[in-house]
Amino acid sequence: MTYRNYFYKIQAMTTKHRFRNKYRLQLREKDHEPMHVHLVGGEANAMFDLATLALVAGTLPTGVLTEVTAWLKVNQTALIEEWKSWQV
Repeated sequence: MTYRNYFYKIQAMTTKHRFRNKYRLQLREKDHEPMHVHLVGGEANAMFDLATLALVAGTLPTGVLTEVTAWLKVNQTALIEEWKSWQV
């Protein structure tokens, strides 16, 4: 595989918000359904459904769930719009 081909296979992502200067909420380009975001960093590796805001996979430290869910609720519409725009 050439460097150029390797580069184009890397999935683009964007950090939408940082929690506690340790955890990153990310949207990823051409990701699978259902619409979701990833929370990574530290001990966290989780996925949240954007339609329901439910934690659908992974784990995160106690106390972070409430903080992330509250932020997702406020920003849900914008995240859904951006998620859809990244999937073309």
